[in-house]
Amino acid sequence: MSTATFLKEIQAIGEKFLLKLQKLPKAEPVEIVCFCVVLLFIVTVLVLTIIACSCCCYSCCGCDGHPETRSRKSQVRPTAR
Repeated sequence: MSTATFLKEIQAIGEKFLLKLQKLPKAEPVEIVCFCVVLLFIVTVLVLTIIACSCCCYSCCGCDGHPETRSRKSQVRPTAR
């Protein structure tokens, strides 16, 4: 997908979302609840993605932005009898 078509798709989704928001005050209660559930799902996915990315970046880079130097793990071998 090229950048131009992707931007057109994003713009179309945004226009549909704004149209839905404009019609929301006149909508039935069931439609309002469904819209809120979908909106809550989208927000939850975005928040969890941000949390996952921040945890991943924190564990890889640490606080100062430099990769952590991890100590080498020693391999444990069984003793010969």
